[in-house]
Amino acid sequence: MSLAGPQPVSSNPALRLFQDLRGERAATVPFPPGETDFNIKRTRQVLHDPLGVLLPAYERYGPIFTLRLFHGKTVFMLGPEANHYMLVSHARNFSWRDGHFGDLIPLLGDGLLTIDGEFHRRSRKIMLPAFHRERITAATETMVEEAEAAIGGWRAGDELDLYHWTRALALRIAMRALFGFDPSIAAGTHDAAEQFERALSFWSREYILQIARGPRTPWAQMRKARAALDALIYSEIDRRRKSGERGMDILSLLLDAEDEDGQRLSKTHLRDEVMTLLFAGHDTTTSTITFLFYELSRAANGAEWADRAANDPADLELCLDETLRLYPPAWIGPRRAIDSFEFNGHTCPAAAYVNYVSWASHRLPDVWDEPTTFRPERFAPGEHEKIPKGAYVPFGAGSRTCIGMRFGQQEIRVLAGRILRDFRLDVPPDYRLRIRQSPTIGPKDGLPVRLRAAA
Repeated sequence: MSLAGPQPVSSNPALRLFQDLRGERAATVPFPPGETDFNIKRTRQVLHDPLGVLLPAYERYGPIFTLRLFHGKTVFMLGPEANHYMLVSHARNFSWRDGHFGDLIPLLGDGLLTIDGEFHRRSRKIMLPAFHRERITAATETMVEEAEAAIGGWRAGDELDLYHWTRALALRIAMRALFGFDPSIAAGTHDAAEQFERALSFWSREYILQIARGPRTPWAQMRKARAALDALIYSEIDRRRKSGERGMDILSLLLDAEDEDGQRLSKTHLRDEVMTLLFAGHDTTTSTITFLFYELSRAANGAEWADRAANDPADLELCLDETLRLYPPAWIGPRRAIDSFEFNGHTCPAAAYVNYVSWASHRLPDVWDEPTTFRPERFAPGEHEKIPKGAYVPFGAGSRTCIGMRFGQQEIRVLAGRILRDFRLDVPPDYRLRIRQSPTIGPKDGLPVRLRAAA
Protein backbone atom coordinates (compact mmCIF):
# COMPACT_ATOMS: atom_id res chain seq x y z
CA MET A 1 0.00 0.00 0.00
CA SER A 2 1.27 3.51 -0.84
CA LEU A 3 1.39 6.42 1.56
CA ALA A 4 -1.60 8.71 1.21
CA GLY A 5 -0.40 12.10 0.04
CA PRO A 6 -1.75 15.53 1.00
CA GLN A 7 -4.58 17.34 -0.70
CA PRO A 8 -3.60 19.30 -3.84
CA VAL A 9 -2.77 22.99 -3.47
CA SER A 10 -4.26 25.40 -5.99
CA SER A 11 -1.83 27.24 -8.26
CA ASN A 12 -4.53 29.63 -9.46
CA PRO A 13 -3.10 33.10 -8.67
CA ALA A 14 -6.50 34.80 -8.51
CA LEU A 15 -7.78 32.27 -5.98
CA ARG A 16 -4.60 32.56 -3.89
CA LEU A 17 -4.89 36.36 -3.87
CA PHE A 18 -8.52 36.21 -2.81
CA GLN A 19 -7.77 33.74 -0.01
CA ASP A 20 -4.85 35.84 1.23
CA LEU A 21 -6.92 39.02 1.40
CA ARG A 22 -9.80 37.21 3.11
CA GLY A 23 -7.44 35.67 5.66
CA GLU A 24 -5.84 39.03 6.42
CA ARG A 25 -9.23 40.64 7.07
CA ALA A 26 -10.24 37.75 9.34
CA ALA A 27 -7.25 38.25 11.67
CA THR A 28 -8.36 38.35 15.31
CA VAL A 29 -5.11 39.77 16.74
CA PRO A 30 -2.88 42.57 15.41
CA PHE A 31 0.06 41.97 13.10
CA PRO A 32 3.51 42.98 14.41
CA PRO A 33 4.53 46.59 13.64
CA GLY A 34 6.12 47.41 10.32
CA GLU A 35 5.57 48.95 6.91
CA THR A 36 2.10 47.89 5.82
CA ASP A 37 1.17 50.46 3.18
CA PHE A 38 0.79 49.34 -0.43
CA ASN A 39 4.20 49.96 -2.03
CA ILE A 40 5.31 48.48 -5.36
CA LYS A 41 8.86 49.80 -4.89
CA ARG A 42 9.24 47.81 -1.65
CA THR A 43 7.89 44.68 -3.32
CA ARG A 44 10.38 44.98 -6.18
CA GLN A 45 13.26 45.64 -3.81
CA VAL A 46 12.50 42.54 -1.76
CA LEU A 47 12.63 40.54 -5.00
CA HIS A 48 15.96 42.01 -6.09
CA ASP A 49 17.68 43.18 -2.88
CA PRO A 50 16.00 41.61 0.15
CA LEU A 51 18.84 42.48 2.54
CA GLY A 52 18.42 46.15 1.62
CA VAL A 53 14.87 45.98 3.03
CA LEU A 54 15.11 43.42 5.84
CA LEU A 55 18.21 44.68 7.66
CA PRO A 56 16.93 48.29 8.01
CA ALA A 57 13.53 46.95 9.11
CA TYR A 58 15.20 44.81 11.78
CA GLU A 59 17.13 47.86 12.98
CA ARG A 60 13.91 49.87 13.22
CA TYR A 61 11.40 47.30 14.51
CA GLY A 62 13.43 44.51 16.10
CA PRO A 63 13.32 40.73 15.51
CA ILE A 64 9.69 40.54 14.36
CA PHE A 65 8.03 42.92 11.92
CA THR A 66 5.49 43.10 9.10
CA LEU A 67 5.96 44.19 5.50
CA ARG A 68 3.22 44.49 2.91
CA LEU A 69 4.53 42.88 -0.25
CA PHE A 70 2.32 43.44 -3.28
CA HIS A 71 -1.18 42.62 -2.01
CA GLY A 72 -0.60 41.05 1.40
CA LYS A 73 1.15 41.30 4.74
CA THR A 74 4.15 39.09 5.45
CA VAL A 75 5.74 38.73 8.89
CA PHE A 76 9.52 38.37 9.16
CA MET A 77 11.36 36.95 12.16
CA LEU A 78 15.14 37.50 12.30
CA GLY A 79 17.88 36.69 14.77
CA PRO A 80 18.90 33.77 17.01
CA GLU A 81 15.81 33.71 19.24
CA ALA A 82 13.45 34.07 16.27
CA ASN A 83 15.14 31.23 14.37
CA HIS A 84 15.01 28.94 17.40
CA TYR A 85 11.34 29.81 17.98
CA MET A 86 10.30 28.98 14.41
CA LEU A 87 12.57 26.00 13.78
CA VAL A 88 12.73 24.25 17.13
CA SER A 89 10.66 25.33 20.13
CA HIS A 90 7.44 26.21 18.26
CA ALA A 91 8.04 24.53 14.90
CA ARG A 92 4.71 22.70 14.98
CA ASN A 93 2.86 26.00 14.75
CA PHE A 94 4.28 26.74 11.29
CA SER A 95 3.17 25.05 8.09
CA TRP A 96 5.56 24.67 5.15
CA ARG A 97 2.97 23.60 2.59
CA ASP A 98 0.61 26.51 3.25
CA GLY A 99 3.43 29.06 3.18
CA HIS A 100 5.24 30.21 0.08
CA PHE A 101 7.12 26.90 -0.17
CA GLY A 102 3.80 25.80 -1.67
CA ASP A 103 4.75 27.92 -4.68
CA LEU A 104 7.35 25.24 -5.53
CA ILE A 105 4.75 22.47 -5.79
CA PRO A 106 4.08 23.03 -9.52
CA LEU A 107 7.70 21.95 -10.13
CA LEU A 108 8.76 19.79 -7.18
CA GLY A 109 5.44 18.19 -6.30
CA ASP A 110 4.90 16.74 -2.83
CA GLY A 111 8.52 16.11 -1.81
CA LEU A 112 10.06 16.74 1.61
CA LEU A 113 10.29 20.49 0.99
CA THR A 114 6.58 20.98 0.48
CA ILE A 115 4.82 18.60 2.87
CA ASP A 116 3.97 18.66 6.57
CA GLY A 117 2.73 16.58 9.45
CA GLU A 118 2.42 12.80 9.47
CA PHE A 119 3.00 12.48 5.72
CA HIS A 120 6.31 14.31 6.09
CA ARG A 121 7.33 12.27 9.14
CA ARG A 122 6.69 8.95 7.40
CA SER A 123 8.30 10.07 4.13
CA ARG A 124 11.42 11.30 5.94
CA LYS A 125 11.69 8.08 7.95
CA ILE A 126 11.64 6.05 4.73
CA MET A 127 14.34 8.24 3.18
CA LEU A 128 16.74 8.63 6.12
CA PRO A 129 18.61 5.33 5.54
CA ALA A 130 19.64 6.62 2.12
CA PHE A 131 21.81 9.24 3.84
CA HIS A 132 23.47 6.96 6.41
CA ARG A 133 27.25 6.99 6.67
CA GLU A 134 27.90 3.96 4.45
CA ARG A 135 25.89 5.47 1.61
CA ILE A 136 27.70 8.80 1.94
CA THR A 137 30.97 6.85 1.74
CA ALA A 138 29.80 5.11 -1.43
CA ALA A 139 28.70 8.43 -2.91
CA THR A 140 32.10 9.95 -2.11
CA GLU A 141 33.73 7.55 -4.55
CA THR A 142 31.50 8.90 -7.30
CA MET A 143 32.24 12.48 -6.26
CA VAL A 144 36.00 11.87 -6.43
CA GLU A 145 35.73 10.10 -9.79
CA GLU A 146 33.66 12.88 -11.36
CA ALA A 147 35.88 15.62 -9.87
CA GLU A 148 39.06 14.01 -11.22
CA ALA A 149 37.56 13.62 -14.69
CA ALA A 150 36.30 17.22 -14.77
CA ILE A 151 39.34 18.96 -13.27
CA GLY A 152 41.92 16.73 -14.94
CA GLY A 153 41.51 18.70 -18.16
CA TRP A 154 42.11 22.10 -16.55
CA ARG A 155 45.24 24.05 -17.46
CA ALA A 156 46.73 27.17 -15.91
CA GLY A 157 45.63 30.24 -17.88
CA ASP A 158 42.30 28.73 -18.90
CA GLU A 159 39.16 30.80 -18.33
CA LEU A 160 35.76 29.42 -17.42
CA ASP A 161 32.48 30.27 -15.72
CA LEU A 162 32.82 28.46 -12.39
CA TYR A 163 29.10 28.65 -11.60
CA HIS A 164 27.92 26.95 -14.77
CA TRP A 165 30.84 24.49 -14.76
CA THR A 166 30.01 23.43 -11.19
CA ARG A 167 26.29 23.27 -11.94
CA ALA A 168 26.81 20.71 -14.71
CA LEU A 169 29.26 18.67 -12.60
CA ALA A 170 27.06 18.70 -9.48
CA LEU A 171 24.10 17.50 -11.54
CA ARG A 172 26.14 14.58 -12.88
CA ILE A 173 27.10 13.67 -9.33
CA ALA A 174 23.52 13.96 -8.10
CA MET A 175 22.25 11.80 -10.94
CA ARG A 176 24.84 9.09 -10.35
CA ALA A 177 25.30 9.09 -6.58
CA LEU A 178 21.74 9.77 -5.51
CA PHE A 179 19.82 7.97 -8.24
CA GLY A 180 22.16 5.78 -10.24
CA PHE A 181 21.15 7.56 -13.45
CA ASP A 182 23.44 7.35 -16.44
CA PRO A 183 24.16 11.09 -17.06
CA SER A 184 24.17 10.45 -20.79
CA ILE A 185 20.38 9.96 -20.54
CA ALA A 186 20.18 13.70 -19.96
CA ALA A 187 21.82 14.58 -23.25
CA GLY A 188 20.16 16.34 -26.16
CA THR A 189 16.54 17.35 -25.79
CA HIS A 190 16.43 16.13 -22.17
CA ASP A 191 19.46 18.04 -20.95
CA ALA A 192 18.56 18.03 -17.25
CA ALA A 193 20.79 20.96 -16.27
CA GLU A 194 19.25 23.15 -18.94
CA GLN A 195 15.73 22.08 -18.00
CA PHE A 196 16.35 22.81 -14.31
CA GLU A 197 17.71 26.23 -15.23
CA ARG A 198 14.63 26.97 -17.30
CA ALA A 199 12.26 25.75 -14.61
CA LEU A 200 13.92 27.59 -11.72
CA SER A 201 14.15 30.85 -13.66
CA PHE A 202 10.37 31.13 -13.23
CA TRP A 203 10.84 32.21 -9.59
CA SER A 204 13.29 34.98 -10.49
CA ARG A 205 10.74 36.72 -12.71
CA GLU A 206 8.74 39.76 -11.65
CA TYR A 207 5.67 38.77 -9.66
CA ILE A 208 3.30 40.12 -12.30
CA LEU A 209 4.91 37.77 -14.83
CA GLN A 210 4.73 34.80 -12.46
CA ILE A 211 0.95 35.08 -12.15
CA ALA A 212 0.42 35.28 -15.91
CA ARG A 213 -1.00 32.16 -17.56
CA GLY A 214 -1.30 31.07 -21.16
CA PRO A 215 1.05 30.13 -24.02
CA ARG A 216 4.60 31.57 -23.97
CA THR A 217 4.29 32.85 -20.42
CA PRO A 218 6.99 32.01 -17.82
CA TRP A 219 4.43 29.63 -16.29
CA ALA A 220 4.08 27.73 -19.58
CA GLN A 221 7.86 27.57 -19.97
CA MET A 222 8.28 26.20 -16.45
CA ARG A 223 5.60 23.55 -17.05
CA LYS A 224 7.29 22.53 -20.31
CA ALA A 225 10.61 22.10 -18.49
CA ARG A 226 8.86 20.05 -15.81
CA ALA A 227 7.39 17.76 -18.46
CA ALA A 228 10.86 17.08 -19.86
CA LEU A 229 12.21 16.29 -16.40
CA ASP A 230 9.20 14.10 -15.61
CA ALA A 231 9.84 12.06 -18.76
CA LEU A 232 13.42 11.43 -17.61
CA ILE A 233 12.48 10.46 -14.04
CA TYR A 234 9.42 8.34 -14.82
CA SER A 235 11.27 6.40 -17.51
CA GLU A 236 14.02 5.54 -15.03
CA ILE A 237 11.50 4.46 -12.37
CA ASP A 238 9.74 2.22 -14.93
CA ARG A 239 13.03 0.77 -16.14
CA ARG A 240 14.18 -0.10 -12.61
CA ARG A 241 10.85 -1.68 -11.67
CA LYS A 242 10.78 -3.75 -14.83
CA SER A 243 14.41 -4.89 -14.66
CA GLY A 244 14.70 -5.24 -10.90
CA GLU A 245 18.03 -3.40 -11.09
CA ARG A 246 19.17 -1.94 -7.76
CA GLY A 247 22.32 -0.27 -6.46
CA MET A 248 23.61 1.90 -3.60
CA ASP A 249 21.70 4.94 -4.87
CA ILE A 250 18.68 6.51 -3.16
CA LEU A 251 16.24 5.59 -5.92
CA SER A 252 17.06 1.90 -5.42
CA LEU A 253 16.31 2.23 -1.72
CA LEU A 254 13.10 4.18 -2.25
CA LEU A 255 11.73 1.71 -4.79
CA ASP A 256 11.64 -1.02 -2.14
CA ALA A 257 11.36 1.00 1.10
CA GLU A 258 8.45 0.66 3.54
CA ASP A 259 7.52 2.46 6.71
CA GLU A 260 6.61 0.77 10.00
CA ASP A 261 3.10 -0.04 8.68
CA GLY A 262 4.31 -1.53 5.42
CA GLN A 263 3.33 1.51 3.37
CA ARG A 264 5.43 2.42 0.35
CA LEU A 265 5.99 5.38 -1.93
CA SER A 266 3.73 5.62 -4.95
CA LYS A 267 5.20 6.26 -8.40
CA THR A 268 4.14 9.91 -8.17
CA HIS A 269 5.63 10.24 -4.68
CA LEU A 270 8.88 8.68 -5.94
CA ARG A 271 8.97 11.22 -8.72
CA ASP A 272 8.38 14.10 -6.31
CA GLU A 273 11.17 13.03 -3.94
CA VAL A 274 13.56 12.47 -6.85
CA MET A 275 12.76 15.90 -8.26
CA THR A 276 13.19 17.54 -4.86
CA LEU A 277 16.55 15.89 -4.20
CA LEU A 278 17.85 16.52 -7.71
CA PHE A 279 17.03 20.18 -7.16
CA ALA A 280 18.58 20.34 -3.69
CA GLY A 281 21.44 18.02 -4.61
CA HIS A 282 22.97 20.17 -7.30
CA ASP A 283 21.72 23.72 -6.89
CA THR A 284 22.91 24.37 -3.34
CA THR A 285 26.32 22.75 -3.93
CA THR A 286 26.83 24.85 -7.03
CA SER A 287 26.10 28.12 -5.27
CA THR A 288 28.25 27.34 -2.22
CA ILE A 289 31.34 26.41 -4.22
CA THR A 290 30.93 29.48 -6.41
CA PHE A 291 30.61 31.85 -3.46
CA LEU A 292 33.54 30.14 -1.68
CA PHE A 293 35.94 30.83 -4.55
CA TYR A 294 34.53 34.33 -5.00
CA GLU A 295 35.48 35.14 -1.40
CA LEU A 296 38.85 33.38 -1.61
CA SER A 297 39.64 35.53 -4.66
CA ARG A 298 38.38 38.90 -3.41
CA ALA A 299 38.62 38.92 0.39
CA ALA A 300 41.60 40.67 1.98
CA ASN A 301 42.59 37.41 3.66
CA GLY A 302 41.37 35.16 0.84
CA ALA A 303 44.77 34.11 -0.55
CA GLU A 304 45.96 33.11 2.92
CA TRP A 305 42.83 31.07 3.57
CA ALA A 306 43.03 29.41 0.14
CA ASP A 307 46.55 28.16 0.95
CA ARG A 308 45.47 27.01 4.41
CA ALA A 309 42.37 25.24 3.07
CA ALA A 310 44.46 23.47 0.41
CA ASN A 311 46.71 21.95 3.09
CA ASP A 312 44.38 21.36 6.04
CA PRO A 313 40.86 19.88 5.82
CA ALA A 314 39.99 21.61 9.11
CA ASP A 315 40.74 25.01 7.57
CA LEU A 316 38.72 24.12 4.48
CA GLU A 317 35.84 23.33 6.83
CA LEU A 318 36.12 26.78 8.43
CA CYS A 319 36.01 28.41 4.99
CA LEU A 320 32.90 26.42 4.06
CA ASP A 321 31.14 27.35 7.31
CA GLU A 322 31.86 31.02 6.72
CA THR A 323 30.71 30.83 3.09
CA LEU A 324 27.42 29.30 4.24
CA ARG A 325 27.05 32.11 6.76
CA LEU A 326 27.47 34.81 4.13
CA TYR A 327 25.53 32.99 1.41
CA PRO A 328 23.14 30.32 2.76
CA PRO A 329 21.72 28.77 -0.44
CA ALA A 330 18.28 28.14 1.07
CA TRP A 331 18.21 31.75 2.18
CA ILE A 332 14.59 32.00 3.30
CA GLY A 333 12.19 29.74 5.18
CA PRO A 334 8.62 30.68 4.25
CA ARG A 335 5.96 29.37 6.61
CA ARG A 336 2.36 30.05 7.58
CA ALA A 337 1.22 30.31 11.18
CA ILE A 338 -1.32 27.67 12.17
CA ASP A 339 -2.44 29.42 15.38
CA SER A 340 -1.91 32.99 16.55
CA PHE A 341 1.17 33.47 18.73
CA GLU A 342 3.19 36.06 20.63
CA PHE A 343 6.90 36.74 20.23
CA ASN A 344 9.07 39.52 21.65
CA GLY A 345 6.02 41.34 22.97
CA HIS A 346 4.07 41.34 19.69
CA THR A 347 1.17 39.21 18.49
CA CYS A 348 0.87 37.51 15.12
CA PRO A 349 -2.48 36.21 13.81
CA ALA A 350 -3.26 32.68 12.70
CA ALA A 351 -2.84 32.06 8.95
CA ALA A 352 -0.27 34.87 8.62
CA TYR A 353 2.67 34.28 6.30
CA VAL A 354 5.77 34.15 8.52
CA ASN A 355 9.33 33.90 7.18
CA TYR A 356 12.67 33.33 8.82
CA VAL A 357 15.57 34.56 6.66
CA SER A 358 18.95 32.98 7.38
CA TRP A 359 20.69 35.28 4.88
CA ALA A 360 19.63 38.33 6.91
CA SER A 361 20.06 36.68 10.34
CA HIS A 362 23.63 35.71 9.40
CA ARG A 363 24.48 39.37 8.76
CA LEU A 364 23.02 41.10 11.83
CA PRO A 365 25.61 43.51 13.26
CA ASP A 366 24.41 42.99 16.84
CA VAL A 367 25.04 39.24 16.50
CA TRP A 368 28.12 39.00 14.28
CA ASP A 369 31.33 41.07 14.39
CA GLU A 370 32.06 42.51 10.95
CA PRO A 371 29.06 40.66 9.52
CA THR A 372 29.85 41.27 5.85
CA THR A 373 33.54 40.31 6.14
CA PHE A 374 34.85 36.86 5.22
CA ARG A 375 36.31 35.63 8.53
CA PRO A 376 36.51 31.82 8.72
CA GLU A 377 38.28 32.03 12.08
CA ARG A 378 34.96 32.84 13.74
CA PHE A 379 34.13 29.10 13.44
CA ALA A 380 37.45 27.88 14.89
CA PRO A 381 37.45 25.86 18.15
CA GLY A 382 37.00 28.23 21.07
CA GLU A 383 35.24 30.80 18.86
CA HIS A 384 32.46 28.66 17.39
CA GLU A 385 31.13 28.01 20.88
CA LYS A 386 30.51 31.73 21.32
CA ILE A 387 27.96 31.84 18.51
CA PRO A 388 24.45 32.16 20.04
CA LYS A 389 22.04 29.24 19.69
CA GLY A 390 19.93 29.78 16.59
CA ALA A 391 22.26 32.40 15.06
CA TYR A 392 23.67 30.06 12.40
CA VAL A 393 21.07 28.06 10.47
CA PRO A 394 22.25 27.45 6.88
CA PHE A 395 20.52 24.05 6.79
CA GLY A 396 17.58 24.93 9.02
CA ALA A 397 17.29 23.31 12.45
CA GLY A 398 15.19 20.94 14.49
CA SER A 399 13.25 18.02 13.02
CA ARG A 400 13.36 19.50 9.52
CA THR A 401 17.10 20.03 9.24
CA CYS A 402 18.04 19.38 5.60
CA ILE A 403 18.07 15.61 5.11
CA GLY A 404 20.85 15.86 2.51
CA MET A 405 23.10 18.13 4.60
CA ARG A 406 25.89 15.59 5.05
CA PHE A 407 25.79 14.59 1.39
CA GLY A 408 26.00 18.24 0.28
CA GLN A 409 28.80 19.09 2.70
CA GLN A 410 30.86 16.11 1.57
CA GLU A 411 30.37 17.00 -2.09
CA ILE A 412 31.56 20.56 -1.46
CA ARG A 413 34.61 19.27 0.45
CA VAL A 414 35.57 16.93 -2.38
CA LEU A 415 35.14 19.44 -5.21
CA ALA A 416 36.66 22.44 -3.43
CA GLY A 417 39.53 20.39 -2.03
CA ARG A 418 40.34 18.94 -5.46
CA ILE A 419 40.38 22.38 -7.09
CA LEU A 420 42.59 23.88 -4.36
CA ARG A 421 45.09 21.06 -4.62
CA ASP A 422 46.28 22.25 -8.03
CA PHE A 423 44.77 25.67 -8.71
CA ARG A 424 43.90 29.13 -7.48
CA LEU A 425 40.98 30.90 -9.16
CA ASP A 426 41.24 34.60 -9.98
CA VAL A 427 38.07 36.63 -10.47
CA PRO A 428 38.42 39.59 -12.91
CA PRO A 429 38.92 42.92 -11.08
CA ASP A 430 35.94 44.50 -12.86
CA TYR A 431 33.53 41.69 -11.90
CA ARG A 432 30.66 42.84 -9.70
CA LEU A 433 28.66 40.20 -7.88
CA ARG A 434 24.90 40.37 -8.40
CA ILE A 435 22.80 37.82 -6.57
CA ARG A 436 19.56 36.32 -7.79
CA GLN A 437 16.97 34.40 -5.79
CA SER A 438 15.18 31.68 -7.76
CA PRO A 439 14.47 30.24 -5.16
CA THR A 440 17.99 29.57 -3.86
CA ILE A 441 20.58 32.32 -4.08
CA GLY A 442 23.31 32.26 -6.70
CA PRO A 443 25.41 34.64 -8.81
CA LYS A 444 23.11 36.22 -11.37
CA ASP A 445 25.90 36.62 -13.94
CA GLY A 446 27.82 33.43 -13.15
CA LEU A 447 31.42 33.68 -11.93
CA PRO A 448 34.15 34.12 -14.56
CA VAL A 449 37.56 32.92 -13.33
CA ARG A 450 41.08 32.45 -14.68
CA LEU A 451 42.95 29.36 -13.54
CA ARG A 452 46.33 29.83 -11.88
CA ALA A 453 48.60 27.00 -10.80
CA ALA A 454 48.87 26.59 -7.04
CA ALA A 455 52.30 27.55 -5.74
